[in-house]
Amino acid sequence: FSFRKLWAFTGPGFLMSIAYLDPGNIESDLQSGAVAGFKLLWVLMLATIIGLLLQRLAARLGVVTGLHLAEVCNRQYQKVPRIILWLMVELAIIGSDMQEVIGSAIAINLLSVGKIPLWGGVLITIADTFVFLFLDKYGLRKLEAFFGFLITIMALTFGYEYITVKPNQEKLLKGLFIPYCQNCGTRQLEQAVGIVGAVIMPHNMYLHSALVKSRQVNRANKKEVREANKYFFIESCIALFVSFIINIFVVTVFAEAFFEKTNADVNEVCVNTSSPHSSLFPNNNETLEVDIYKGGVVLGCYFGPAALYIWAIGILAAGQSSTMTGTYSGQFVMEGFLNLRWSRFARVLLTRSIAITPTLFVAIFQDVEHLTGMNDFLNVLMSLQLPFALIPILTFTSLPSVMNDFANGLFWKISGGMLILLICSINMYFVVAYVISLNHMALYIGAAILSVIYLSFVAYLV
Repeated sequence: FSFRKLWAFTGPGFLMSIAYLDPGNIESDLQSGAVAGFKLLWVLMLATIIGLLLQRLAARLGVVTGLHLAEVCNRQYQKVPRIILWLMVELAIIGSDMQEVIGSAIAINLLSVGKIPLWGGVLITIADTFVFLFLDKYGLRKLEAFFGFLITIMALTFGYEYITVKPNQEKLLKGLFIPYCQNCGTRQLEQAVGIVGAVIMPHNMYLHSALVKSRQVNRANKKEVREANKYFFIESCIALFVSFIINIFVVTVFAEAFFEKTNADVNEVCVNTSSPHSSLFPNNNETLEVDIYKGGVVLGCYFGPAALYIWAIGILAAGQSSTMTGTYSGQFVMEGFLNLRWSRFARVLLTRSIAITPTLFVAIFQDVEHLTGMNDFLNVLMSLQLPFALIPILTFTSLPSVMNDFANGLFWKISGGMLILLICSINMYFVVAYVISLNHMALYIGAAILSVIYLSFVAYLV
């Protein structure tokens, strides 16, 4: 083992780990803490470990073949399923980008004390495009360093909230290592499913398999390939451990401070601290419901304005970094599936326009307090796209014709298949629960028809 070699291979895993820290994940974390306290921490840990195992497969594919997942799909699938697969992955990237734009816009709104409206924040995030292109021009290592800086900001800001709130360490450890949820009902179960959906992102498999290609490896030399696989896996472990700790900060802060709180409890504290946002919480005994925006406001009411602004800075860092990795994913996916060599500027402009247009409409016609519904819909959308990354990655890493001596053994094939079946089943439950909550017969019929088409395509991939 050599730290020098590990440093040479460090970078792709940290870029990949950003997807585990995007605004959708942060929202899932805080809701998990507010709804179930410390009881679902073990689900978060399990989801992160499953994510790590799947990322390992993605990295191995890139290292061994010298091709990323989209390029392998291009070679292995017929034209029609290949185009359908590309459209599904693009849909996941756009959905993720919309969440990140909304997260950044909410952070800008909080930092400006509400002076910059949500639509203004959405327009400001267009500047991400130019920041990304500017950094990209100076090479991947500079970009990796910038992402490291943003992860550090997240660790410091959410770590500050953790130190301020001082969660109960005994409950934290119990929640992490005892896989049980006492007195949990439907809300807690749906939250557990939401955690898995938020943590494991479909486009991240495509991204990681492409990022590892940035390191020179002599693929004719099995020893070098094996060594690269080892160091990329160690780096992924470190990167996902860091992201896991940041996620724990968020869950435990809201578990300690706001679990089983009512709107009336929060309203009283906000009124006493002369918060301009106290009207957000009606004076009733309903259980407190929080999202990224309300979460920041509640922290401000209980722990002072500094907690609110530091929270907003963390959310902004999460939104900015995950937006850029989404752009990278989109570029690799388009190049791989369609053999299109667009300029970075054209590619970034297209994805950003597609993501920003519907987001801008939502921002204009919805106020900042009512965006949770859209986030729920986007989580469902991305959950549906998961099989279109997980099935191909397991299939191709199991084929000796693709991976040669590095193909998955029987243990990986069986456990990988079971993992993917479990994740897809969990996510289908999440989707069914979401459709039922819409409470409209026409939507039920539409969802049933789409389900048949969707499941047919998944069966084809299997």
